[in-house]
Amino acid sequence: MVISLILLIKHVFKKTHGYSIAVLLLFSTSLLAAQINVTIDRNPVALNESFQVIFNADESPDDDPDFSPLEKDFDILNQQKSSQLSWINGKTNKAITWTLNLMAKHNGSVTIPAISFGDDSSSPLAITVAKTTATDDVQLNEPLYLDVEVDKQTPYVQSQVLYTVRLYQRVNFSQASLTEPNLENTVVEKLGEDTQYKTQIKGVTYLVTERRYALFPQQSGPLTIEPMVLTAQVIIDDSHGRVNSFFNTPSTQTKRVSSKAISLNVQAAPNSFNGKHWLAADKLSLEQTWANNKDLQVNVGEPITRTITLIAQGTTSSQLPDLTGQTLAPQLKAYPDQAVINDRANSSGIIAMREQKVAIIPSKAGSFTLPAIEVPWFNTNTNKIEVATLPETTLMAINPTNTTPEDQPLPNSAATLQAVEKTPEPAQSTKIEPSPKQQNTYWQWLTILFAFAWVITLIMLIKARKKQITGTAESNDKKELNTKEAIKALQQSCADNDAKSAQLALLKWAASAYKVTSFSALQPYVDPALQAELVKLNHALYAKDKANWQGASLLQAVKNNQVKDRAVKDVDEHLAPLYPSQR
Repeated sequence: MVISLILLIKHVFKKTHGYSIAVLLLFSTSLLAAQINVTIDRNPVALNESFQVIFNADESPDDDPDFSPLEKDFDILNQQKSSQLSWINGKTNKAITWTLNLMAKHNGSVTIPAISFGDDSSSPLAITVAKTTATDDVQLNEPLYLDVEVDKQTPYVQSQVLYTVRLYQRVNFSQASLTEPNLENTVVEKLGEDTQYKTQIKGVTYLVTERRYALFPQQSGPLTIEPMVLTAQVIIDDSHGRVNSFFNTPSTQTKRVSSKAISLNVQAAPNSFNGKHWLAADKLSLEQTWANNKDLQVNVGEPITRTITLIAQGTTSSQLPDLTGQTLAPQLKAYPDQAVINDRANSSGIIAMREQKVAIIPSKAGSFTLPAIEVPWFNTNTNKIEVATLPETTLMAINPTNTTPEDQPLPNSAATLQAVEKTPEPAQSTKIEPSPKQQNTYWQWLTILFAFAWVITLIMLIKARKKQITGTAESNDKKELNTKEAIKALQQSCADNDAKSAQLALLKWAASAYKVTSFSALQPYVDPALQAELVKLNHALYAKDKANWQGASLLQAVKNNQVKDRAVKDVDEHLAPLYPSQR
């Protein structure tokens, strides 16, 4: 087709100088080829399990797709095509999607070949097909079956365990409920939406609904994941031969199935880990950026903003350490902003991110070296200790140049006054003044109107303030009650010198008082004494030497911090707000 197009262009332009234009036209046509992307709903897949392959095009391709190359390694169960048009900022966007349900014919590493769409083509994609599924022992007389599995039997404390639940069904049900994972001292996060596919087991076709969780054990030792329980209303056949209609309610039978329990052996942090903060993850990256300043040069007295970003896969953001504790030169003042932390879920688990911005202001010209930042972490894939590092950074501070011209006259100089005096006066115009009686009547009515509007506004402000005070009082009462309960639990834990119970009580207090859910997020709100006690508590919980923790100093630090908070609150309440709306 391309050769024919070239011959045609030569024939049309052979008597003109347009041959070069034709070649450019040909190249521009090739550059406008449709972009076709291919994705799958999961990888790996099991033999005899159906899965989806999706082809996406941003515009109409050259021709209809030829899916016949797939038949070598896959059975094509069905296929669908859909199109979508959208208008964004006056521009038309088109999306065309082909969705195929496939089933692999053999196990191993299999490639989804490039699919031709006329002269356009998709890229090949490699997938892994497992030999068998974990459910070969399913009894064929069971209409419903629950299967569970984990990716690690001996995880490390605070590391991620992927827990997968699969519901196999060969009957329909009208409604169903599934319990959540039940286990102690563990953070549980659901990963995305449920996925569905079909599979064959011993010649029987099952519809599979798959759900995944990320588990983060917070304590070492044996841990049992209790069985999951499904309760469903299974639709049964009408044995009396009644004619089904829109008005007939299908007959159902309650069916309850349970999965097996899974036992884990959670390992403590290895003795070889010598970092101050235990951090276990699958992957980790550490990077920094400087806002609009690539040469790292700044004027004395002006801020330069440094952004440090830590991203880890297979952990939660509450486990990521603070990155702003470096000691700087006395001529540098650092003003850290509150850290931005979030967790994002994907099919591989949780991806945690901690971003911290620090404004650095030099007070003196010169060259300053910022120390290197090191984050030791434990790689759960290789079971090895690694260190993520930001190298030393040199910051150059310079004195700003004086850009104000010395001969620039001041605004109140004699030259300015003389210019004002020479300014011609505007021509006088005839102005009709209202009579004194008319003026008095006009101002009287205007005064009455403003007074009436002021009264109405005052009434509305009083009502709104009353409603706000009532709602704030109720919220404050609930917050104060939760805080008191958390402090009471903390007092008991500290009296018993129970570090684990103190951790839970302290997290409840932090959630009630400051709306944070981790020690790292709590640190910006508390004084240095309490920050030091948090470090001691964390060390007692997860350090390899398991120090004999005493709770008296932690309780006293919390009480002192509360006293300071009340003092600051009292000062704020006695200071008159700048605007009446803040009262």
